[in-house]
Amino acid sequence: MDALVGTPVLVLGGSGYLGRHICSAFTAAGARVVRVSRGGLNGDGTDGDGTDGDGCRSLRLDLTAAGPAELARLCADTGARVLVNAAGAVWGGGERQMAEANSGFVSRLTTAVAHLPDRPRLIHLGSAYEYGPAAPGTSIGEDWPTDPATVYGRTKLRGSQAVLRAAAEGSVAGTVLRVSVACGPGAPGNSLAGVVAAHLTAGHGELRLAPLRDHRDLVDVRDVADAVIAAAVAPVGAVTGAVVNIGSGRAVHVRRLVDLMIVLSGLPVRVVEDPALHRTRSDAAWQRLDIARARRLLGWAPRRTLQESLRDLLAAAGSPPAAVRTATAGGPGNSHGKDSR
Repeated sequence: MDALVGTPVLVLGGSGYLGRHICSAFTAAGARVVRVSRGGLNGDGTDGDGTDGDGCRSLRLDLTAAGPAELARLCADTGARVLVNAAGAVWGGGERQMAEANSGFVSRLTTAVAHLPDRPRLIHLGSAYEYGPAAPGTSIGEDWPTDPATVYGRTKLRGSQAVLRAAAEGSVAGTVLRVSVACGPGAPGNSLAGVVAAHLTAGHGELRLAPLRDHRDLVDVRDVADAVIAAAVAPVGAVTGAVVNIGSGRAVHVRRLVDLMIVLSGLPVRVVEDPALHRTRSDAAWQRLDIARARRLLGWAPRRTLQESLRDLLAAAGSPPAAVRTATAGGPGNSHGKDSR
């Protein structure tokens, strides 16, 4: 994208699941990317500061320990014109850790940006779990009540609110992208798709999971990265202070997700839903985002099918290429045809 050629871009949390794909997307668009993370993990797998194998520059910084002055210096030293916050603590972290990473840090970041003489635009990655529960069949728009049921959702919401307050005050050109459940290559091992991918790659027979009852809005992680790019080049006045949903706009039964991965693997795996297994994530039964605003403000829509996302996830996880195959027409892997609407 010509508009980003040579543009300095700073991605906080750039070595995480979303951050890695966001860095790659900006690099492909010709931007000069600096990724920041606690470990400073380089693209070639080495740990430390330097230039990565994917063309990004890595810096090591514990963002949760950095104060506004240090964050302001980071922005100024890198000359960032676009600042992406993909940092944060995900499911499984303790309440204190999530509060510090998802809300306390964001408040310090907005303070830092507000005091810069030459402010970058800020794109903050929020979460669909910031919304309150929705009845089956509902499409969740940006005006849906924010009444999160989990510590993760509550801490993410406070972070998003810090960005929106700063934007309302005119001190930060901030945009919040509320992202649904991302899947695709590199999915973390504590996610459902990551757990299943690891099981299939290991070639085990029986797969025991907590009951698979819920519906989730699943969006390819590369489509999320494309949405961040779209937000970075959108007219700043149109997106400052805006909340924009980023999802597929479809609800997928999570059992279907598991079944499709098994079909794509070609392995004879038996799934056992064990009520004794602990559910570590939200108990929300239904999630489907309304993405009309993303189409209107960003000119963005998801391009990849669920089947493509899961096929590439399995390939990246190390499944033998011969086992990663297209599901037969009419089977459970037939594009999005059986997604709930």
